[in-house]
Amino acid sequence: MIINKVLGGALALALTATAGAAIAEYPEKPVSFIVPWPPGDLEDVLTRMIAEDFQTEYGVSAAVVNKPGGGGGPFPGAIEVANAPADGYTIGSFVIGVPVVGHQIGIDDLTPAKFDPLGIFLTYPFVIATSGDAPYSSMAELADYAKSNDVALGHFGDVLTPTQVTKAFAVNAGFEWGSDAAFDALDCNTLASGDADVINTTLQLILPCLDQVKVLTAITDSRIPLVPDAPTIGELDDSLNIALWNGLFVTKDTPADVREKIIAVAKKTAMSDRAQAVAKETGALVYWQGADEAAARVAKDIETVDHIGKLLE
Repeated sequence: MIINKVLGGALALALTATAGAAIAEYPEKPVSFIVPWPPGDLEDVLTRMIAEDFQTEYGVSAAVVNKPGGGGGPFPGAIEVANAPADGYTIGSFVIGVPVVGHQIGIDDLTPAKFDPLGIFLTYPFVIATSGDAPYSSMAELADYAKSNDVALGHFGDVLTPTQVTKAFAVNAGFEWGSDAAFDALDCNTLASGDADVINTTLQLILPCLDQVKVLTAITDSRIPLVPDAPTIGELDDSLNIALWNGLFVTKDTPADVREKIIAVAKKTAMSDRAQAVAKETGALVYWQGADEAAARVAKDIETVDHIGKLLE
């Protein structure tokens, strides 16, 4: 009888310990935020802020891990997130190309069924700009001019969403670019040298000469405060209403309470003074769009990308 009681007590203690381990409160070990791009760009800067705040809030190590793989894939960092355990210890910080385009270019691991968005926190300030003395001051005037004149377009590469939007706009507006080329840098010098007549670039790269250029449109969700007179591409053509954004994603089946803890920090960081200072300095849109709205946005963007692809066939 005494032996049975001892064994029973030991078993109860073992079960209690096992249950305690199983329900250990998240987070209890280091967390990785995977950025599938090199360090230094806006999504990297803001994700590092989120990681810092996560570490401060929960007292565990949280680090950004950069795993670049090229703008057109195969996005090895994103694939790592897709195949990670659904426990919240591997979080993806992704631009639109990962959940929206990845599976469409043959990367099966990046099917939308693999991920859930926690929220979107950044829209890159992509614009279409030209020199101040160009004979057009709007996208409509550019379209009319380009129907009888060669206009050279500079961009960062065909695979980028803003480039696809720029080319699709030309199709819908009934003109063709005289030529187009990818550049490593698209800034004030590109326009001043005449290397391109129109550039598809980010606003921060032309801020030093903003008084010498014309911003024809912004490829963003809403107008950029630094250039409030420039309409968004969606205002000009609703079928092209899309932007290059960045958000946080986790593997499907990640527990709700884990998601909530990540979201609580990320939302607070996005709306913090230091994150909003990045917005003011660069023209980026920094905000927090919740999980449900982000999921709806991904679904809508998949439709828009498909539409753009058909226009450019």
